[in-house]
Amino acid sequence: MLIALIARDKAGALEVRKANRDAHLAYLDATGVVEQAGPLLDEADQMIGSLIVLDVKDLAAARDWADNDPYAKAELFQSVDLIPWKRVIQR
Repeated sequence: MLIALIARDKAGALEVRKANRDAHLAYLDATGVVEQAGPLLDEADQMIGSLIVLDVKDLAAARDWADNDPYAKAELFQSVDLIPWKRVIQR
């Protein structure tokens, strides 16, 4: 099941993001369920959130994955939405 994780950072949290980025990227790699991932950017190209597509068993597995993300543990996010997603186009 594909799940789109859309997370928005708390205001002024860029340094929290930078301080935890290596651990976050290692988690994405180690878990083996990330199909696609990248930061959301503001108009000045500063990171303000995350978009991650997970391939997991169900929504509960996606919640567990999101809760264990180093960014979540560092309390970076203002909000996290987990939305079932259907791939239509792949290039």
